[in-house]
Amino acid sequence: MEIAKDDKTALVFGASGLIGGFVVNFLLLHPAYSKVVVFVRRPLQMEHPKLVQHLVNFDQPETFRHLVKGDDLFSCMGTTMAIAGSKEAFYKVDFTYPFEAAQMASQNGVGQYLLVSSVGADPKSRFFYSQVKGEMEEAVKKLGFWGLHIFQPSVLLGERNENRFGEQLAGKIGSIFDRLTGGLLTKYRPIEADVVAKAMVSAAQGLKPGVHVYPSHWLQGLAAQIDQAMQLKN
Repeated sequence: MEIAKDDKTALVFGASGLIGGFVVNFLLLHPAYSKVVVFVRRPLQMEHPKLVQHLVNFDQPETFRHLVKGDDLFSCMGTTMAIAGSKEAFYKVDFTYPFEAAQMASQNGVGQYLLVSSVGADPKSRFFYSQVKGEMEEAVKKLGFWGLHIFQPSVLLGERNENRFGEQLAGKIGSIFDRLTGGLLTKYRPIEADVVAKAMVSAAQGLKPGVHVYPSHWLQGLAAQIDQAMQLKN
């Protein structure tokens, strides 16, 4: 399989979310990408020469399967139980949709898949959220991407369109607890959403075959590598 280094097409699922929004912005700035294709229910309120928007119904993957073609697929889909309203609805957003996107991309020859998962992801977890994330990780490992990159951020910090008071409170508590323990729980330290997004775009440029898992506390260093690339463009 030939893996592109530049003039690439990026595909983004979850572009309207917190991490996904940052991913789109960084991809549009990055010189390695000539096209950024997003799959959304409603159009993003932005325009850019590189940006292509496809309005899709995620419950009807066959209607847009032929459009999932490119070099790097960034999957940033996710919700919370409170917003989803039920385990079934949560599972659809956090497993079914991103897995179907991965399947389509794999079948269409996309080389790299970059997935937002979560700290604590484990298919055997007693917690439903972590269990679903773990099942997703194991499922996409079987699809045979040339490069699979799994990101496991802790509690996300950053502005959101919807109110997630629980996450905001957890972020504050996590930061305090991490300081009190001298950094013993570093991987659970809250992390800025834009750092996760930068780490994803940076990892895509490494062109590393195989499966790579990035714990939350690794993401800051990985994210720093992208700043130079974007500065070169300016």
